[in-house]
Amino acid sequence: MLPTSRSLRLALYTLLIIAGAALAATLAMRHAVRQSMVEDAGRANQQLALYATSLHTLIERYRALPAVLALDPELRSALKGAVSPEQQEALNRKLEKINGAAESSTLELLDRTGLAVAASNWRLPSSYVGHNYGFRPYFNQTRTQGTGRFYAVGVTSGIPGYFLSSAVTDDDGQFLGAMVVKLEFPELEREWRQGSDTLLVSDARGIIFIANQPGWRYRLLKPLSDSDHAELKTTRQYDKQPLTPLEFQSLRRFDDNSDLARVDGPDGKADYLWESLPLSAEGWTLHLLRRPQVAFEDSRNAALAAAGLWLTLVFLLLFLNQRWRLAKLRQRSREELEQLVEERTRDLRTAQEGLVQSAKLAALGQMSAALAHEINQPLTAQRMQLATLRLLLDHGRVDDAYKALRLVDEMLTRMAALTGHLKTFARKSPSGLRERLDLAAVVDQSLQLLDTRLRDEQVSTVLHLTRPAWVRGDAIRLEQVLINLLRNALDAMQDKPCKRLEIRLEADEQLWRLSVIDNGSGITEENLPKVFDPFFTTKPVGDGLGIGLAVSFAIVHESGGRLCAGNHDKGAVFTVTLPIDLEVHEPC
Repeated sequence: MLPTSRSLRLALYTLLIIAGAALAATLAMRHAVRQSMVEDAGRANQQLALYATSLHTLIERYRALPAVLALDPELRSALKGAVSPEQQEALNRKLEKINGAAESSTLELLDRTGLAVAASNWRLPSSYVGHNYGFRPYFNQTRTQGTGRFYAVGVTSGIPGYFLSSAVTDDDGQFLGAMVVKLEFPELEREWRQGSDTLLVSDARGIIFIANQPGWRYRLLKPLSDSDHAELKTTRQYDKQPLTPLEFQSLRRFDDNSDLARVDGPDGKADYLWESLPLSAEGWTLHLLRRPQVAFEDSRNAALAAAGLWLTLVFLLLFLNQRWRLAKLRQRSREELEQLVEERTRDLRTAQEGLVQSAKLAALGQMSAALAHEINQPLTAQRMQLATLRLLLDHGRVDDAYKALRLVDEMLTRMAALTGHLKTFARKSPSGLRERLDLAAVVDQSLQLLDTRLRDEQVSTVLHLTRPAWVRGDAIRLEQVLINLLRNALDAMQDKPCKRLEIRLEADEQLWRLSVIDNGSGITEENLPKVFDPFFTTKPVGDGLGIGLAVSFAIVHESGGRLCAGNHDKGAVFTVTLPIDLEVHEPC
């Protein structure tokens, strides 16, 4: 049997609704993912600046050392003629002592030809004494410019380092030789390895020479020219190290020094947020590679909000369309009206069932249980109202039928408000917003969003709320603070057989005091002063970035309040205090 045109239309409408909801959810998720990456890239850029400061500070600590030593009369005197064995031993011991006090890697004294006449490592098999380093660029720079700098692999020791040099001159300013300090960075690389980020330093040719992860050093970020190869061979900058290309492809560009890139690294292909920072003082570039962290809940909430808004618009259009049809039916005879109302009622019931199913498919099973429960109640009431409407029309009570339709309108408005709250919570609120709001209502909205998890985890919730609790602030941002505190409390009680969550809101002189109390394991004394520090977390790697409490602390502070943490019995207690808004509104 061939399907009727009405069935085809219904199937087409259902497919359009499903496609629209899926498209809205997909676009919202993509936007949320991109926004999350942009914010993560901003945080990575700030972290990169801290790493650059630590490297710059280390180099600056030793930059003046060769210039100061070049003024030493004993060193200047030794370079004016041939150095005797006795002079050489005295100079070696002196440089050895200074090197130990300055905590540098190596000190060496070169004559006007580049021959090392003394060095602090004279006791080692890899001693620089007797080796000529006139081929090194830093020596030629020192002879012509007075100072030199050069990062290279040591041809004698095989250990890479940064060479800083200063000219040693006589009283007439004639060049006698060079004082050189070598800096190695094992401690810096060890410190950088403490984090999960990959940190690299490349030279002007794009050669990576410092890396905190194995397998990244001596990789090429761009091809070398023939002149580059020739100069590297002459200066022996990286000596016998193989220089292999690092294959990467930019997937998305955030700004000139920020990309999402796919890199074929030592551990295989992976996507990284790649931040770069030029170090102009040295002619280097510092790179930070971080695996992108996309918050699943943010993208899911954005998808739910977009799908919910789409379905709300569909329901509203169906309702308006139905009202228009009913108004048109009033102009016809009673028999035609009854027949049309019966047909349209059947169509509406079928459309409603299809819309509910399409909403479940569009959200891919991710719809909030609380929202589904709240929407289901007015849908049930609408079915009853439609049945009542049919009876009224059967008896010719058209005016009473219009009254019943107003009730359906009110229920649809309530459904729009429920889905609108998720949409409002997902978006970014205007900065600096300070409106008069009821803090108890913020608690209600937060508990509504977390109702599914509270029920699933069988959490006993105890509320002591004073209503109304008027404060000045941004409801969305305060709701963000409270949801963060509630989720932390639920995480802390995850392994507890009996979970108890207590929320208290009470007045304390000129302040409202809102407390979230759990019966988890509490906060250790050593961690208590650090809970609001950015990037501090006690959760396992991957479960959190450690910025939620820091952001919450800032939001409460901007609202003129305070957020503090402590312990209560065996659990933790977080308390938000905000000034009471005493504004009195005159009646209109």
